[in-house]
Amino acid sequence: MQLSLPFFRRLANAEDPNSFANKLRAERFRQFEKWLAPLPRPLRILDLGGTNEYWELRGWAGRDDIQIVAVNPEAEEQRYDNIQMLSGEATNLEEFADRSFDVVFSNSVIEHLFTFENQRRMASEVQRVGKCFWVQSPNFWFPLEPHFDVPGWHWMPVNLRVALIKRWKFGTMGPCTDPKRAREVVEEVRLLTKGELQEIFPGATMVPQRFIGLVKSWNVVGGLPAVT
Repeated sequence: MQLSLPFFRRLANAEDPNSFANKLRAERFRQFEKWLAPLPRPLRILDLGGTNEYWELRGWAGRDDIQIVAVNPEAEEQRYDNIQMLSGEATNLEEFADRSFDVVFSNSVIEHLFTFENQRRMASEVQRVGKCFWVQSPNFWFPLEPHFDVPGWHWMPVNLRVALIKRWKFGTMGPCTDPKRAREVVEEVRLLTKGELQEIFPGATMVPQRFIGLVKSWNVVGGLPAVT
C-alpha cells in the first residue's frame, strides 16, 4: 500500500518528463550551461552519481567538446565515447589528482550519505579534485520531502519513520519488512540546511531554486565565473 498522495507523486515523478521535479531539473541545468559557457573547451567534468540517461536528456551525450567521468557505487554500461562510467564512492576520490577536473557536478547525491561526516568528506573531495564545482541538494526546510513524497517526512522522529516504512510504501521507498533494511532506507537520506552546506563548502555561492516562494533546493557553486 502506498500512502504518499498522488498529487505529490506526480510532482516528484522522475520518469515523467513533464513532472515538476524534471522541470526544475531542466531549469537548473540551463543555468549550469549558462555559467559554464565562458570556460574553455574541451571541458572535463566529474559527475558524482551521474547516469547515461541524464546526459542524454540534456543533449551532452556524444559531444566531442565535453568529456564526462561518472562515478557511482555500481558503474553503468558504457554507451558513449565521451562518458566514462566508473565505480567508486563520492566520499573517497583518491584515484583522481587534485584539480584534475574542470568541473565537479553532482545532482541530489550528497543527501544520500547517511551522516554529516560523510557529507563533509564528499564536500572535501569535490573541492579537492575540481577547479570549479556545482553541487545540488534539496533544502531541509522545504516542507515536501522529495524522496518519500510526504510533507514533513524528514522532520518526523527517525523511529516513527522506520515504523511507517516497515508497513507502507512512500514515494519509491518501501515497504521494508526487515527492520534493519527499513532503518537503512530512512537513515540514508539526510537533507542539509543552508548553514550546513555553507560549513562544508566554505566560500561557495549558495544559489536558491524556489517554488511558491520557498527554497526548494540549493545549488552550491564554487569557482565558476559570473555566478550570482
